[in-house]
Order: sequence, then structure tokens, then C-alpha cells
Amino acid sequence: MSSSVIDFIATEARFGARNYEPIGVVLSRGEGVWVWDTEGKRYLDCLSAYSAVSQGHCHPKILAAMVEQAHRLTLTSRAFHNDQLALFYEEIAALTGSHKVLPMNSGAEAVESAIKAVRKWGYEVKGVPDGQAEIIVCANNFHGRTLGVVGFSTDPETRGHFGPFAPGFKIIPFGDAAAFEAAINPNTVAFLVEPIQGEAGVVIPPAGYFTAVRELCTANNVMLVLDEIQTGLGRTGKLLAEQHEGIEADVTLLGKALSGGFYPVSAVLSNNDVLGTLRPGQHGSTFGGNPLACAVARAAMRVLVEEGMIENAAIQGARFLEGLKDIRANTIREVRGRGLMLAVELHPEAGRARRYCEALQAKGILAKDTHEHTIRIAPPLVITSDQVDWALERLATTLTQDLS
Repeated sequence: MSSSVIDFIATEARFGARNYEPIGVVLSRGEGVWVWDTEGKRYLDCLSAYSAVSQGHCHPKILAAMVEQAHRLTLTSRAFHNDQLALFYEEIAALTGSHKVLPMNSGAEAVESAIKAVRKWGYEVKGVPDGQAEIIVCANNFHGRTLGVVGFSTDPETRGHFGPFAPGFKIIPFGDAAAFEAAINPNTVAFLVEPIQGEAGVVIPPAGYFTAVRELCTANNVMLVLDEIQTGLGRTGKLLAEQHEGIEADVTLLGKALSGGFYPVSAVLSNNDVLGTLRPGQHGSTFGGNPLACAVARAAMRVLVEEGMIENAAIQGARFLEGLKDIRANTIREVRGRGLMLAVELHPEAGRARRYCEALQAKGILAKDTHEHTIRIAPPLVITSDQVDWALERLATTLTQDLS
């Protein structure tokens, strides 16, 4: 590392809370699937800011929309109407088939908002006794970092020494429809679940799981809340991951790629019953639904569809997955994925996945480890076949090494 890179990293360490452990690279520019560090070295981004830059870095049409809106009006608060919010509502509802929209900022805010809304629905519509609402969640979930959310995490690092936590959550195994059925009781208001568990290492449930879950939710008047903050907006090769089993959630949570990486934008999408229980003064956000966010999100959704990024994710994801499966390496325990949401799980004896991520960095690929032994691979949805093949060559070389 050059002295300037060391200085950047040292300054972060001196002043910043140490709540992340970044790979040792300092990035300064991005375009499409590529990012460059402060020394001018180019890397293929295989993380996409955890799927937030699905449309590629600095997409020119999203950038233009942001600049144009920034010149006109950025923030009014929700005390007044603005000329972008209604258009955002209309367009996201048309794209996703939703009836009601609640705009927020971060993904975690969308999750917290959904928890509040389904509880309120449970008391006012379903008739659950006040204070008794229960939400079912899955082990190894990841729904954000707020206090309300980490209270039902099963990751000791995520929840350790942050309590006491709010009650009202029941944890079951992911992918087990029988466990879900057994957990339902008259006070169950919702099932909050990721279609694919991203932070857990791209864990895909068995076929038919969500079909069964949907039927159980309908039969028991339980709201199915799908956290599509990572999986949504094309990442898995469909607009929403729920479409792989042909189901519809009652509440869908979007974020990350909703702004193409330009601005924090999230949304709770629902049927009329859930969001229809909210009244003025009961929930809100100063920045949620601001005109700059809405203009950026509208452009981000538009390019996703007009430029065929969802279809490309399906095609290139299949190519990438097949290529990863073809790598014959003693280090690999399992390869899995859907669309451009992929993971390579290593045998524990191969050593920490981070060492392989650092080796990939040296070869011009930026990927990130999770849960000690898994490498996540999630490039922008604009990746080409040639770029997939370029990445596979370097991944094959790296994964056949013994770095333990």
C-alpha cells in the first residue's frame, strides 16, 4: 500500500467507530461494474454495495435525474406536498402491483415501519388483544441494525450487549414450513422473512417453501412480509424474488437498489389493510418521500426496466453460477445462488473466506466474506458475459489455492 492509502485507513481508524472491518482498499471512483482505488487500480465490483448499486456505479441517467432535481427542490418535509412523491407512488405501484406505499430512507427503517404497521393492523383489524401481537421470524435472519431488529436476531455478534429487547417475536428455522405452521397462534399478526437469506450466506429455501407459507398465511389471516431489500429489483433475475414461486406478499420491503446507490431510499409496499391503519401523526420521517429521493428512485426504476437489467441478471447469473460450479477446488464446499446473488461456501479447513477475498483483491476483484467461510458474489446487474468470464478465470485461480 502507498503512504496515501495507509493514511486514509489510519485516519478512519483514529476517528471512526470500529463497527466495520473493510477490505484494505480505498476507492475513489466508479463506473458500471468497475471501481478504481486512489492509486488508479481497477477492480470488478462483486458486492455492489450489498446490492445497492445494482444499476451500476454512477449510472448517467440516474445521475442526471439527481442533479436536475437537486437544482429544483430537495426537501419539503411531509408537512407539504411535492411534485415528485405522487409520481413515485404511481410508478412503484404500477411496477410492483402494490396498493399502498410508505416511503422511508434506509432498509432498516422500512423494516421497523412494517413491524409497527402489522402490529397496528393486528390490533385494529384482526382483533388481537392489545399488547399481545406476535411476529414470526427466522433464525439467521438479517433485517438491519436498529435496536428493534437486532432483538430478534440469532447472531450473537449482532445482538450481544445491546439489550433489553422488545418482546413479541418468535424465531423458527428458515425453510421449514411445518415449523412455521406450528408457530402460528391466534395472536400471530405477521411472518417477516427474507426470500433468500443474504447476510447468512445466500441461503435459498427448498422449492415450494414460499408456496406453502403463502397458503398458511392466507388460511390463518397472517400478513406475509417479505424483506426484499437485497433480493428485490432484479437481483435474483426477477423483479421480486417472490415471483420465482408465483406468490404475492401482503407487505413487501424495498431499499438499496431503489435509488441505484445515489441516495438512501426505501419503501414499504402493502395491501390497503396494513398501511391503511396509519393515521396522520402516528408514523413518519422528515426525509422519507422527499422530492430528491423520489426523483432518484423514479430514474433508478426506469433504467432497471428500460435497459433490460432484470433479464440480464437472469442470463448472467446462470452463466456465473454454472462457471462457479465448474471450478474443481478442494476448498469449495458448496456453490449456490439465484440470478446475480451468489455465494461460494468454503470448507472450514480451507481457512477464513476473508483471506480469499484479499487474494481476489490482488487479482482485481472485490468480493466480501460473510459468516467466516462464505464469499458473496453480487456484481451490478449490468455485467456482461465477457466480464463474467473474466471474473471466473480469477476466481478459479484463487479458489484452487490453499490459503489456510
